[in-house]
Amino acid sequence: MSGNASFRLANTTVLSVCAVDAPVVMTSAAFDARLAATYRRVGTRPGMLERLAGVVERRWWPADMSFADAAAMAGAKALAEAGITPEQIGVLINTAVSREYLEPSTAVAIHHQMGLPTNCLNFDLANACLGFVNGIQLAGTMIESGQADYAVIVDAEGSRYTQEVTLERLAAEQTTAADLRSQFATLTLGSGSAAMVLGRADRHPEGHRVVGGVSRAGTEHHDLCVGDLTRMRTDTKRLFDAGLALAVATWADAKEEFDWDGIDWFVAHQTSVVHIRAMADALGVDPARFPLTLPRYGNMGPAAVPFTLAQHIDQLRAEDRILLLGIGSGLNTSYAEIVW
Repeated sequence: MSGNASFRLANTTVLSVCAVDAPVVMTSAAFDARLAATYRRVGTRPGMLERLAGVVERRWWPADMSFADAAAMAGAKALAEAGITPEQIGVLINTAVSREYLEPSTAVAIHHQMGLPTNCLNFDLANACLGFVNGIQLAGTMIESGQADYAVIVDAEGSRYTQEVTLERLAAEQTTAADLRSQFATLTLGSGSAAMVLGRADRHPEGHRVVGGVSRAGTEHHDLCVGDLTRMRTDTKRLFDAGLALAVATWADAKEEFDWDGIDWFVAHQTSVVHIRAMADALGVDPARFPLTLPRYGNMGPAAVPFTLAQHIDQLRAEDRILLLGIGSGLNTSYAEIVW
């Protein structure tokens, strides 16, 4: 362990974490109905989304709601729960994969909608499904260096457009079984938003301390999952195997330094129920210590970690140790520990 592969924070605390549901429920059964003719033609049985991925339903935002709208909603909620005013925020970090355009950053629209001050830094931090965990590290570093007293990290993901065009494409007569396999993961995605407010621990003893964490790269696997708003292709089996191997190697490298054998909860980015069970088995951990949102909300990318943490906050007790696990296409992993 050396350099920027690991980090420790001494004075950073979580003041709030919240989730916002997208309101439109889309079931996997409805997706199967849209693809029934394709399934018959290529000899595939319906039910794979539930049977293989464990995704029963996912959510969509209304068609007229932007990613910035959803992120700002979560950010405002997090500020209210933390008791922090917009004027106190020194940095806004948007960690979403989803975006309507390349320029300007989505963060500028979120900053405007939240009414944050002109001296509040704002930018996008994009790193696939571990972006939010990276955001915690960066925000904590800024707080500890004195650049900001408070930070808000936001993430809003939306799968509606991507899934609509994918369903239309896969319903075409020329679709093959290989097409279904390569685009299967797209149909497991979900929509939702989440936000977290961080501050100085010496000013907020009631907060939940960020201890530190580790990151590891396996970039030889950068071509296994590639996507944009219109198409995502995934080599599911190779991505599963390589991602699990990198996640376990990261755990093995770091757990002694951080004494992670005593972790109470593992809050992870979730691609499938099978993946989470395999992760728990590989780490020698009871799967019940991995709270899930995947079956009802789908794979929400980097929003999954804070969204899942917020959804299960009533189960957390003082001094519980929580490990946030971000594993993203590329491949990269980033873990961060919080003491509740």
